[in-house]
This record gives sequence, C-alpha cells and structure tokens, in this order.
Amino acid sequence: MTTTAPSQAGWSELLGPRYRSTSAVLAGGVGLHAVNIFLTTSLLPTAIGELGRESLYAWSATVFMVASVISSMIVSRLLAHRGALGAYLFALAPFFAGTMICAIGPSMEVLLVGRAVQGIGGGLLAGLSYAVLREALPERLWARATALVSAMWGVGTLAGPAIGGLFAQLGHWRLAFVALAVVAAVIAVIAPRALPRTERVRGGEPVPATSLALLTLATIAISVAGILGNRTHMLILIAVGVVFVAAFLAWERRSPRRVLPTSTYSRASSLKWIYLTIAVLASGTVSEAFTPLFGQRLAGLAPFAAGFLGAMMSVGWSVTMIFSSDISRRRTKTVAMVTGPLVLAAGLLLTAALWRDDAGLAVVILWAVTLAAAGAGIGLAFPHLMVAAMQSTDDAHEGAKAAAGLNTVELIAMAVGSAVAGVLVNLGAPSTLTSAQLLFLGLGVIATAGVFTAYRATRQADRGTADPS
Repeated sequence: MTTTAPSQAGWSELLGPRYRSTSAVLAGGVGLHAVNIFLTTSLLPTAIGELGRESLYAWSATVFMVASVISSMIVSRLLAHRGALGAYLFALAPFFAGTMICAIGPSMEVLLVGRAVQGIGGGLLAGLSYAVLREALPERLWARATALVSAMWGVGTLAGPAIGGLFAQLGHWRLAFVALAVVAAVIAVIAPRALPRTERVRGGEPVPATSLALLTLATIAISVAGILGNRTHMLILIAVGVVFVAAFLAWERRSPRRVLPTSTYSRASSLKWIYLTIAVLASGTVSEAFTPLFGQRLAGLAPFAAGFLGAMMSVGWSVTMIFSSDISRRRTKTVAMVTGPLVLAAGLLLTAALWRDDAGLAVVILWAVTLAAAGAGIGLAFPHLMVAAMQSTDDAHEGAKAAAGLNTVELIAMAVGSAVAGVLVNLGAPSTLTSAQLLFLGLGVIATAGVFTAYRATRQADRGTADPS
C-alpha cells in the first residue's frame, strides 16, 4: 500500500496547460453520463406524448441503470486490453450510437434500445474516468482530479433538467440528444491528445462470467423492484436481489476470477470498508429523485423551483468536494472521511424532521439548507475515499481494478438505494408528508452506518495492511 502522502498540488497545475485537456476529457465523460441521466428525465414526458406507450415510461431509467452496471464491471479488462486511450474511445462509441438512436427513434421501444446502448457507454465512461485518472495524472493530483470528475454529477443535476426542459419547451426534444452526441464526438476528437497510450495486455485475465451473471441478476431484480407499484412484489424482488448480491460476494471470495480486486475480500484489507462507505454515501443521493415531488406537494412549489430544491444536495457535495480536495494532512483527511457520513446522516435526519404540509418560504429555505448540508457530508469524504481506494495497492493491475470498482459500487448502491426508497415512499402512501419523513429517516439511518465503515477503513489504512499481498 502507498503510505506516503502525496505532495501538495494546486488547481492551477491540474487545469494548467499540461493537464488541461486530460482534465476536460475525464470530467467530460462523467459530465456526459450525468447530464444524459437528468436531461432524459426532463425530456421523457414530452417524448411520451409523441411516441406513446406511457406504460414503458419507468423502464427508461431501469434499462439504462442495468446496462450501466453491467458495462462498469468490465472496465478494468477493457483498460488492460485496449489501453487508456483505446478504452475511452471504445466507451464513447456506444454512448454516441445510443444517443443517436434515442434522437431518431420512431417509437418508445426503439428509444429504450437507445437507452440500453447509452447505458453501456455511460457505465464504461464513468468507470474509466476514475481508472484512467490513475494512469493519466500524477498521484499528487488524484484528490483534486477526483473532486473535479465527481463534481460533474452535480453539474448534471443542475444542467440536465434545464437543458432538457428548454428543448422540450421549444418542441425539439430530439435535438437535445443530438447535442449530447455532438459533445461526445468533440471529446473523442480531443482524447488522442489528452490521454496516454498505455501498454496493452494480450490475453490477460479471463472474464469472471459467474460473478458478472450474479451481479447482473441482482441489478435487474433490484432495479425492477424500484418501478413496481405493488409493495409485496417490490419486497420479494429486493429480497431476490439481496440473495444474488450475497451469492456474488460468496463466489468472488473463493473464485480466482473476480470483478473486484483480490484485497477486497481480505480480512486485513481497508478496501472493503472504503467501498462500503462509498456505497452508503451514494445511497443517500437517491433522495434527489423524490425531493422535487415533495417540494411541489408539500409547499406548492412551481416545477422549476422544485427542481432546484432537488438539486441542493448536489450543490452541497459539488462545492464541498472542491474545498475538501485541498486537504493535504493525513490526519485531517481521516477526520474528513469519518465526519462525512455523520454530516450526511445529520442533514437527512434534520430534513426528515422539517417536512411540513403547506410549508411557507422560511421552511422551504430550511429544507434547502439541510439538503445542502447533507450533500456537504458526501463532498467532505468522497475525494479522500476515492484516492484511498486507488492507493490501496502498489500493483498496477490491482490498482486499476480498485479504481474501476468505484463506479460499480456506486451504481449498485444507487440501484439498491432507489429500490429501498421506493419501498419507504410506498409505505407512507397515500400521505406525501409521511412518505417524505419515512424516506429521509430511513436514508439517514443508513448513512449513520457509514460512520462505522469509514472508521474501520481509516483504522485499517493506518495499520498499512490494505494490501497484504
């Protein structure tokens, strides 16, 4: 494990002439993925009006999520076989193709095919941004680069709905997809000058087919559970998904062919605790999907204002992440990793306590503050957890797998979190107030578990045993 702290490095170096193009390409890949998610959400109501088949509405997000999770699991192998530049260009191809399918699709069924193809490219782009970052930039810039790349999710939360809403309002929703495809093409043009042509491995590690199958089945079960209206069916599918996740972990622990690094399953490793903490933080973000609805129904907010209320958590983590990445002292980083989940939990629980029927402006402002505070907890811990995962081994191949695994863990956590959120909201129905309180209370309780996992991660890392091999 790398035990020496990287030297202080400024934003001026990351965004300066030497690494400017690299930063733009890595951030742009995640930005494309994030903007696409939220842009599509705001476009779909208009698209449904033209394409029909409203019964397929919820499947747009589901097929995209499942495809993203599946593709994220092959990132490290793609990187090994094609190198940093080749892998990134390979990932841009299905994203571009899927986006154009969405743009010209004559029916909802075709649009769903486009969303699946987009998801393949998006999952690869998001995972590669962290893995290639490790290859393309010096270690002293990892924390800031991770903050920059992760902040693109906040940009997507704000820009996606605004761009999608604008194109929908103008009656040209298809052009929004065309615009995304153009941006993907521009990134593909810049990439050869920005990314290293790293060594390719011929043959290499076999594909862990059983692990991939088990995790894919888990993702499908959990993702479908999140769109079901029947509470019993939802709980059954979540239980099935949990069983598949347990089977995946049991298989990976004893199999020589793994999705995640070998050290993840070592008793002495900090990596499993890092992944668990990241999963807890990621699951807290699923509340953003429901916050605009709560704002409209509990405070009578206009859709535009409700959308910005829903983005407050993203604003909180994006801004905080930029400042948190400046932390250089090892002890302060440790405090940030443990404090982050605590702040997230406090923000979620406070928001749960503040939900009111017929809320006035003062209460809405309090909601915005506590949501931003919850997001700040994510931003406080996230860059240091990411870097800790990338530093968890000195072996280049295992390090690439650890970095690629970050996105897989995030996506699985968001799929599970979305399904759990669906259950909590349904438990509170038909009362919107009860649903809001249960959702944020439940997510707040989950967030408190992150304090324990972060503490264990930092303790193991301090002992220098993250990679016993």
